[in-house]
Amino acid sequence: MDACVGRKVPYFSQWETPDMTLAVVAEGARPALLKDPLWASSGARDIEEYAHWAANLCGMACLKMVLAARTGKAVPIMDLAMGCRDYGGYVEEPDGRIKGLIYAPFIPFVRDRFGLSARVVTGISIADITDILTQSEFFIASVHHSVRWPETEPPTKGGHLVLVTAINGNMIRFHNPSGHVDATRENAEMTLEMFAKFFAGRGIAIDH
Repeated sequence: MDACVGRKVPYFSQWETPDMTLAVVAEGARPALLKDPLWASSGARDIEEYAHWAANLCGMACLKMVLAARTGKAVPIMDLAMGCRDYGGYVEEPDGRIKGLIYAPFIPFVRDRFGLSARVVTGISIADITDILTQSEFFIASVHHSVRWPETEPPTKGGHLVLVTAINGNMIRFHNPSGHVDATRENAEMTLEMFAKFFAGRGIAIDH
């Protein structure tokens, strides 16, 4: 059975300037993002805060897309991140590193703040995503960030989040918050077999 979303899902990058991805890869997130001219749209207090957080906000970009599809409104990504942090979805370590997105606290956060019904899904195969999308509207999937280069062999699986919106036959469609060109950002498509190379077998289902 095909699982397909009927509505158009708006796309948002985890960077305010979507074209920053290659600079982030080449220079590192903080040095690159300190040059993002659109940083203020994130809702961060200053560019330092934005550059510190943005590399960790793939999950919040996925949530921003879901909320925009549901409400037609774009919530600043740092507003989402700070709200999620308050629930324990992000933890700021003493050395300055940010731990997260932590799945379990994300569930009550989106329920309380946005009325979303979400659940953590683990230990699944790529074929199970089809079943999830017949029951749920969206699936936030854990993949390796090199999913933007489908021909590569990732060193591990997971560590990055993308918003899966549809499966049609053997093709999966998703929005990648850190795609490097249009084709790997919005409505990126690849075969299920190829996606499986990057997929960690876990994620978050968001129900209708």
